[in-house]
Amino acid sequence: MHRSEVRSLCFILAVFLSSSVYGDRHWPQFRGPSGDGKAIEAKLPSEVTEKDVAWKVEIDGKGWSSPVVWGNQVWLTSATEDGTEMSVICVDKDSGDILFNRVLVENDEPAFCHPMNSYASPTPVIEEGRVYVHFGSYLTACLDTKTFETIWERRDLECDHHRGPASSPILFDGKLFVAYDGFDVQYVVAFDKVTGSTVWRRDRDIEYGTDNGDLKKAYGTASVIHVDEQPLVIYPSAIATIAYDPATGATVWKVYHGGMNASARPIYQDGLVFIINGMGAMVAVRPDGKGDVSATHIGWSAERAIAKKSSPLLIEGLLYMNSDDGIVTCRSAKTGALVGQERIGGKYAASPIYADGRIYCFGMAGEVVVFRPGKEFDLVSKTKIGDGFMASPAVVNNSLILRSRTSLFCIR
Repeated sequence: MHRSEVRSLCFILAVFLSSSVYGDRHWPQFRGPSGDGKAIEAKLPSEVTEKDVAWKVEIDGKGWSSPVVWGNQVWLTSATEDGTEMSVICVDKDSGDILFNRVLVENDEPAFCHPMNSYASPTPVIEEGRVYVHFGSYLTACLDTKTFETIWERRDLECDHHRGPASSPILFDGKLFVAYDGFDVQYVVAFDKVTGSTVWRRDRDIEYGTDNGDLKKAYGTASVIHVDEQPLVIYPSAIATIAYDPATGATVWKVYHGGMNASARPIYQDGLVFIINGMGAMVAVRPDGKGDVSATHIGWSAERAIAKKSSPLLIEGLLYMNSDDGIVTCRSAKTGALVGQERIGGKYAASPIYADGRIYCFGMAGEVVVFRPGKEFDLVSKTKIGDGFMASPAVVNNSLILRSRTSLFCIR
C-alpha cells in the first residue's frame, strides 16, 4: 500500500471513530464531534415533552453558548445580562447537580451587547482533562476538568465586538483557534492549547469595501477539512470566507460571498464547502483552489430561503435548514436547487440536529419540531418545552441536553 493510501485510510478511520465511538460518549464542541449536528446512533424520543425530562436545573444569568459534554460532565458558560460578571458552569450529566459554578470575569464597564446576543454566546470546546472557554476579548481560558482550576488565561487580545462576541473556539493539531471579527479589528488567532501562548495571528486579508465597522463583523466558527491530504481551517467572516493553513496561518484561498454577521458553521462533503453568509445567502465552494477563488470555484450560490443564524444539516445529498422565520427548506447539495419547503411556525436561532433518523428543530419560544428527512416534508411531532431556545443542543448516548433561556434539561 502506498504512503498516500495509508494516510487516506487513517483519515477515514479517524472520521469514523469521531462520529461513532467518540460521538457516542462526548459532544466536545459546537455542533458535536464532527461539527455537523449529527448524532446518528442516538435513540431519542420522537416527541419531546415534559414526561421525557430526566432532570432540569436552573442556570443563572443569560447565555446562548451551547452545552458541551465529556463523559459525565456538561459544561457551559453564562453571564449577567448587563455583562458585569461572566461565569463557567459544570453540571453532572446523570443527576443534573451543579458541580462547579465560578465567576471568571468581572467588568466595571462592559461594552455594549445587542439584546439579541449575550455576553456568553461562544460555545466552549472540551477534551480529556481540559475545557476551553471564550468570552471574546474579555477572556480566553483553559480549565482543568478534574480540579476546576485555571491552567492558563488570556485577556490581552483587543476587539470591539460592538454587539457582543459569539464566535466559538475549535481545537486542532495542538492549537485553539479563535476569530475576532469586530467593529474595529478583524483577525484570527491560533493559541498553543497547552500554554495559551500565541502560535500565530493573522489579520483578515479581506477587501470589505466600506469604512463602516458594523459591516465588517462576524460571529463565525471554523471547520477543519482535508483537501488532498492538506488540512485547512475554513473561517467565515463578513463579506468573505478564508481557508488558512493551520500550521502557519497563511491564506490558502478566499472566496467573496457578501453578507455580514455570519454565524453558521461550514460543512464539507462531496467536494464542496457549504458557507452561509449571515444575510440570507450561501455559496457552495470547491476547496482545491489557491488565492481568490470567487470567480473560479463557486459551484453554486443561492439567495432565497436561507437561514441567517442557524447552521444547516447535510443528509444523503440534501441540505436542510430552519430559517429565522420558521421555514424549513430542503435543497440539493449538488446543484443548490430548492427541493421543498414547509412553514413550521415560530422563530429560530438554534441549529437543528439529526438523530435516530429524524431532524429536530428548536424554536425561540420553546417549540420542538421533529420531522423525517426527505424531499417531502414528513412531520413527526410538534411540541413545546421550556422558555425558548437560543443555544444549540448536545447529544450523548441516548440523552438530549437542551439549554433554554433559563434552564438546562436532560431528555431521555
